[in-house]
Amino acid sequence: MGVKLIKGGTVVNANHIGEADVLIEEEKIVGVISPQSEIAISALHGDTDIIDASGMYVIPGGVDAHVHLQLPMSPEATSSDTFASGTAAAAWGGTTTVIDFAGQIKGTAIPHAIETRLEEASGQCAIDYAFHLSVGDVNNQSLIDLSNMLEEGISSYKLFMAYPDSWYSDDGQILQVMQLAADTGAMIMMHAENGIAIDVLRDQAFERGATGSIWHGRTRPPELEGEAAHRAIQLAVVAGSPLYIVHLSSSNALNEVARARNDGKNVFAETCPQYLYLSLEEHLDQPGIDGVRHICSPPLRKLADGHQDSLWKGLRTDDLSVVATDHCPFCDAEKRLGIDDFRQAPNGLGVIEHRMDLLFQGVLQGEISLQRWVEICSTTPARLFGLQGKKGVIAPGADADIVIYDPKKEHVLGAETHHMAIDHSAWEGVSVTGQAISVLSRGNFVVQNRQFVGEQGHGKFLKRNIPDFLR
Repeated sequence: MGVKLIKGGTVVNANHIGEADVLIEEEKIVGVISPQSEIAISALHGDTDIIDASGMYVIPGGVDAHVHLQLPMSPEATSSDTFASGTAAAAWGGTTTVIDFAGQIKGTAIPHAIETRLEEASGQCAIDYAFHLSVGDVNNQSLIDLSNMLEEGISSYKLFMAYPDSWYSDDGQILQVMQLAADTGAMIMMHAENGIAIDVLRDQAFERGATGSIWHGRTRPPELEGEAAHRAIQLAVVAGSPLYIVHLSSSNALNEVARARNDGKNVFAETCPQYLYLSLEEHLDQPGIDGVRHICSPPLRKLADGHQDSLWKGLRTDDLSVVATDHCPFCDAEKRLGIDDFRQAPNGLGVIEHRMDLLFQGVLQGEISLQRWVEICSTTPARLFGLQGKKGVIAPGADADIVIYDPKKEHVLGAETHHMAIDHSAWEGVSVTGQAISVLSRGNFVVQNRQFVGEQGHGKFLKRNIPDFLR
């Protein structure tokens, strides 16, 4: 692996943009230097691998803080990307770190959930990975086990206000986990939808014959996301814990987050590309498989109600701190389970490969700045989830996770060209400008000149610390 010098590019960090060369030794960045410096000039005459980035952006590898690889959603449906295929697809798109979930379902123990997930991922990943813990059974033993999670390198716990038949926790259970997080410094992640009310609406719709995909959206109204976000925030305030709301989709929920942040609360939120670009009218409200393919939770929102504009504004104002993917793809054979009953469709879209490119369109459209693009896709997720200084930044001492990005490369998204293990695309025919040309993970090429050269097992499990923002 030796010494590499990335030369001629424009280095983009969250806090600075400038022409610089990046010097890499083994797995680490050791210098961000002037092209005219003695170090840079001497490297040209030494035993150094010179990587030409002329005309390119040199950015820290993306950190996708919310993915679901080979996730069993039901006995009939498991998300189609494995740890091998999903991490390779992420690398193709310029992401070099993913954070998945170890899930403790009701009746099981937390240590077993973590051990199982580690075994599934071991030796499979092309890029580095970590786990959050999804808590599905809050009891005395699980609270004891949670207190030991920092020793295992897991510093974030996900709770659910949705899915009463499986993952749901009531307010008292949520409060107890939040109190523990307040003591340990862990981050609470929340799926904020009022699942009790939603299930009533879903069953009522089905009973009156409203079975199409559009009803997935109509029975999960934004008001119930806003209500749940408000309730989660108040519980976190009482407990004194930080709170991170996942996959926020509506202005209703965003207003609650913005109010809390204006009051100085440790409240953060992510949104996803699907909520910035796809809509209920254009994508979910289609007949048959075309509509069912777009079922995810929270659902795609009504474009006419202005949710997308609100989310872009939230990204500019930092009321939304992160863009993740909630990547959870299912092939048509599994999606068809919901053709005659939207309630049976496995929830999720394939997004992991396209996040960086889709958000770069926001730069080109003037929605966000170039630095903000790096901040929400790389730097902030690293800091919020205990990878600060190691991931999400091009600086001496950081891992050499680097993307050489061509801001002018035009291409079209679709099932024939993507590398995700899914037989359709929610982004079929979408034209974008900007593409990762080469991607390094810890100083090793994973993608080089648009050729995949990575290996299964290169990715390491990352033990995470307490989030940087909370110290």
